[in-house]
Parts: sequence; structure tokens; C-alpha cells
Amino acid sequence: MKISPTPIEGLFILEPQVFADTRGFFFESYNRKTLAALGIDTAFVQDNHSLSLRGTLRGIHYQVRTPQAKLIRVGAGEIFDVAVDLRRSSATFGRWFAVVLSAANKLQFFIPRGFGHGFLALSQTAEVLYKASDYYAPENERCIRWDDPDLAIDWPGGCDLIVSPKDAEGRFLPEADLA
Repeated sequence: MKISPTPIEGLFILEPQVFADTRGFFFESYNRKTLAALGIDTAFVQDNHSLSLRGTLRGIHYQVRTPQAKLIRVGAGEIFDVAVDLRRSSATFGRWFAVVLSAANKLQFFIPRGFGHGFLALSQTAEVLYKASDYYAPENERCIRWDDPDLAIDWPGGCDLIVSPKDAEGRFLPEADLA
């Protein structure tokens, strides 16, 4: 597995070694020992799988009191995946980084605790699979608006956005509950 740092400390793009032939392909999508050797020693407790239609924008989600690290990949389709640094003590607080994840490129995105996460489905449908380091806790879930002008995320255009009422009612970063 190849690991590539991003401009924001703690965020990594992972590229698995893919074995392909006329029958198809095989790759190891997760191996705790391999990731630990690369500097990512995170225990995951929950796997999630979502299906989104083109234009579905999810996020920017995070949890207080029970923050989650995430390891994200796409099983079918393509997404624009975004992580926002919500660590107040970080030199990159409020900055975001994005990567296109797809079934074709097989890249994975590691997002440590202390970040918000969101994505936009770029393909007709997109199946997103991700591991979380803590359990989903609805009482701790928070959302920052995807269109927050302080974040100024450069979301791709070209499709009508589908945003849930919960995500549309997210807070702007200056008013967000980050404790």
C-alpha cells in the first residue's frame, strides 16, 4: 500500500496494490498491521455503506465527545470527498482538502479524529464504504453547512444538488459546536 500525505497534517490518501488480470482484480482494502506500519494505528469499530444518487451532498458531519477517524473508499461510482480540519489548536484549523475517490481509482482517504467530513456524488450512483473508529452517536452528531463562506469549499458543479433538511440546517463554522 502506498501512502501519500496531504497539505493538512494527519490526512492521507492511500493507494492499495491492485492485482488485476483477465478475470478481474483483487486488492486488500484494509490491514491494520500494514496501516500501523505506515503510521496509521487506528482501531476501527464500525463499517458503514451508503448509496447516493448523482448530486447528493452529504455533510459536513462530525461528532463531539466521541470523534471518529474514518477510512473511506468507493465501491461503485465516484465522489468528491472533503475533510475539514476542526482542530482548534491546529495551524490548519478551518482548512479543507478534497480528493476524488472512485471504484476505478480505488484510492482511500484516511481522516483522523478532529475533522468534519462530507462528499458529493459525481456519478449516477455512488456506493461509499467507510470504517469509523467510534460508534455513531446521534446525540453527538453535528453538521457544518456545506456552503459555509468561511470554508469556501470548491464543490464541483454540473449537477443539481440534493441536500437533506438536516444538512441544510447545519451551522456555519464560527457558530459550530466543536467542543
